[in-house]
Amino acid sequence: MQKLYEKSELWFALAWIGVYVAGASIADRLSEQIGVEKCITFPFLAVLSVFVLVWLGRRGLFRKYGLCKGNVKASRFLYYLPLVVLTSCNLWQGVALNLPFTETALYVGSMLCVGFLEELIFRGFLFKAMSKDGLKAAVIVSSLTFGIGHLVNLVNGSGMGLLANLCQVCFAVAFGFLCVIIFHRGGSLVPCIVTHGVFNALSVFGDQAKETWQTQILISVVLTLLALGYALALLKLLPQNETNH
Repeated sequence: MQKLYEKSELWFALAWIGVYVAGASIADRLSEQIGVEKCITFPFLAVLSVFVLVWLGRRGLFRKYGLCKGNVKASRFLYYLPLVVLTSCNLWQGVALNLPFTETALYVGSMLCVGFLEELIFRGFLFKAMSKDGLKAAVIVSSLTFGIGHLVNLVNGSGMGLLANLCQVCFAVAFGFLCVIIFHRGGSLVPCIVTHGVFNALSVFGDQAKETWQTQILISVVLTLLALGYALALLKLLPQNETNH
């Protein structure tokens, strides 16, 4: 891994994307076959998370990839209040316990790991690697690959339908763009990791019986507009000279 990183940070990022996507999909399939939600997925993602944390820590790369305190005051980010709204959306139609306690705990643990790994891989590794050659291209590619990558939910055994998945992809692109702006302008990936992880984890507590295709589209539109609006506001509120280089 070290040799690949030193040779090409871009290929390093792409390798991590491949390992994460393929590994998580296989783990979900195995969990489904066993009949216990996320029973293989959570251990896999937890080990992967610990591994990358140790690897980064030993090489002093935490600050480079945003695993640190930001260099811009929270007030300049509107105290991240729009992120709080985003994380709550899965509970807008009510709260329910959709899985047994053990499976709920495995699901929550898995989703927290997903938030950490996806932010680190797409906003950290991929964005940082590409931004050396062009900031705009890095922002676009990081956002689009993150969003399009969610198409894997159609075939990984999640049971997600086409409409729900397309809505998820649209919001994921907008959310990816927002997280790139937060990381690039503030120097910290922590707000993105926390938001992403909690957003995913709370999905297991949403009242799925009340979900319809109409509400899925409406909520996706609202979230997409909120994410894009917040991102554009940050671009105006934060002077260019506060950008994290």
